[in-house]
Amino acid sequence: MPDIHRPGRRSVLAAAAAGSASLGASWLLTGCTGASAAPALPKGAKQGTPDRGGTLRIARPPASEAETLDPASALSAYEYLGALYNRLVRIGADGDLAPDLAESWEPDAKARTWTFRIRKGVSFHDGRELTSADAAYTLRHILAKDTASPQAAVLAPLIDPAKLRTPDAHTLVVPLKTPNAEFPSLLTHYNCYVIPDGSARGIGRTGIGTGPFRLESFAPAGPGRITAFTDHWAGRPVLDAIDFYSVADMSARSNALLAGQVDLLSQTNLDFATARVVAASDRATIARVENAQWYVLPMLTTEKPFTDVRVRQAMKLAYDPEHVVKVALQGAGTPGWDNPVPPSDPAHLAAHPEHDPEQARHLLKKAGHEGLTVDLYTSSYDPVFTPMALAYQDSARRAGIRVRVKTASADSYYTQIWMKKPLMATYWYTGRPVDQLFTQVFRGGSSYNETAWSDKAFDALLDRARQETDDERRRELYGEAQTFVVEKGGAMTPMFADRLVGISRKVRGYAEHGFEFDYLGIGLKGA
Repeated sequence: MPDIHRPGRRSVLAAAAAGSASLGASWLLTGCTGASAAPALPKGAKQGTPDRGGTLRIARPPASEAETLDPASALSAYEYLGALYNRLVRIGADGDLAPDLAESWEPDAKARTWTFRIRKGVSFHDGRELTSADAAYTLRHILAKDTASPQAAVLAPLIDPAKLRTPDAHTLVVPLKTPNAEFPSLLTHYNCYVIPDGSARGIGRTGIGTGPFRLESFAPAGPGRITAFTDHWAGRPVLDAIDFYSVADMSARSNALLAGQVDLLSQTNLDFATARVVAASDRATIARVENAQWYVLPMLTTEKPFTDVRVRQAMKLAYDPEHVVKVALQGAGTPGWDNPVPPSDPAHLAAHPEHDPEQARHLLKKAGHEGLTVDLYTSSYDPVFTPMALAYQDSARRAGIRVRVKTASADSYYTQIWMKKPLMATYWYTGRPVDQLFTQVFRGGSSYNETAWSDKAFDALLDRARQETDDERRRELYGEAQTFVVEKGGAMTPMFADRLVGISRKVRGYAEHGFEFDYLGIGLKGA
């Protein structure tokens, strides 16, 4: 599942599996019973230079039949996007901003107007040359109400689409409503892939972009195929083609990998037992993407007892994140200490309050909630949800907090539980720039603010941070924002988890960052 939760996105299960084989799961589950004796999981995928050519076969979870190739859509076919399209700006392997279709960008003195220099000599898959008009059209498409793009909520407060300027074919000028020194980072989001001028009506079917692969076939919630775009501006990709298959559940996808029917499991975070079975097999292994998922226990701040900041603070002090990482992730992750900014982010603030169950008891007593009992909702939607909930339950017991873990249906979890129950388990993908993270998930009024927390002082702090042009001072302000969230917000962040990706032992060059893996460099050895 992509980084933003999409109700219904995976609710319609397609029956199509890789090839025509029937992929049973019984032996895999039986094999998991002895997983504790299996070797430790590998630290990373096998490295080395892949052979030129070949077809990579990817199994992905089923999607809605309304799935589209329009990158701006809330129902975009996420697994295709990084192959078919490029952004103006991307996130590099080091976590910093890197040029993509924009070779460079610069602000005016107040960071209120940004000028992007568009790369020359870039062609779309249909042969059209990329110009600044395409970049401007892409932003207008994201902001259009009919598009209903999740990224519109982030960009609309900043951009008036009528004021975008293209003084020449390779210059885009973006005047902002308010200064924002972090603006280019907001264009790294996966909704911001560049599409051709005037293409909105058909882009969901054609997938015409500037990416290293071009579309050959696509069926919503079903199979598809993309082939190498030999005229790609950054060079031809290693692979000749990628085939996508929609496979109904994780066990079936894992069995397809073990049987050699597919080479990579996309958008699937394997549970530890299954990951050990995969890693011990002759055909497959595990690629670990460090701290790729950010796990959260959101407290709905509009519902008692979490309307009281003292209760929220007590809930955070009551548990030990290191214990949760050890139990729920078996060490394959990093304690979060309730800070949603991942440790790899240059803006990450390492300081945090220590686990203190006695102080948690004291705060609860002052708030009139001594001996607090709460319901914590989880489901099988993600294999880590329930272990995380149980680890929290065990740890918080020392503070006198009784946690009743309740399991809800996976099919309706993000429509009936998320943002509706006072306390539940959820996750996001990391890779989101710090300003977007705070704006989208924590700012008052955001549609993705899953705790409904609203604090005018926090919002004002974000405004000051994004307007600050001095890099060091801006980092300090984002550090203050992290402290604000930890001390007053409604989100508990126990941990950042390594994502466990199942891949064939033939795969080489698997590298993932910024919401996608490297489509240019990935390939196969001895295929």
